[in-house]
Amino acid sequence: MRRSLTTALAAAVLLTAGCAFLNPEKIPTGTPAADLQSRFGPPTGEYALPGGGKRLEYARGPYGKQTWMFDLDAGGRLAKTAQVLTEANFNTIRRGMGRDEVLAAIGRPGETSRIGWQDQTVWSYRYETPFCQWFQVGISPSGQVVDSGYAPDPLCDVSLMGV
Repeated sequence: MRRSLTTALAAAVLLTAGCAFLNPEKIPTGTPAADLQSRFGPPTGEYALPGGGKRLEYARGPYGKQTWMFDLDAGGRLAKTAQVLTEANFNTIRRGMGRDEVLAAIGRPGETSRIGWQDQTVWSYRYETPFCQWFQVGISPSGQVVDSGYAPDPLCDVSLMGV
């Protein structure tokens, strides 16, 4: 009896934690950074914000289609939560931006590849879309965006889509 109660409690805790991560926008503003990190673990990225705040990135892995950003005020409390892998955010990425600006805007890429003949590194981002595509950013050796756009996601099998 005691073992099954312990198992049930452990399952409830994991389920609650999983639901919180699946729905981070429900976390109230003003939540301390320490509470976020105890709930979600260490961030996958951390970026400075104007005014002394910082942005914590929680990417959902190379095949994940969500990256959550928690913006903290200068006092270390949650000011804003956003899922940043969206076309609206992708469309703000412009030629000449620095790699750190891209990371702060949309987080780390799901995949990175190299195009030797163009001398650039390509960052690829999967995201929620009804189309079989991903967003890609070309970064020069100096760390500047040289181009960006949408391309077919190689994980999609066109033959399965009936095309």
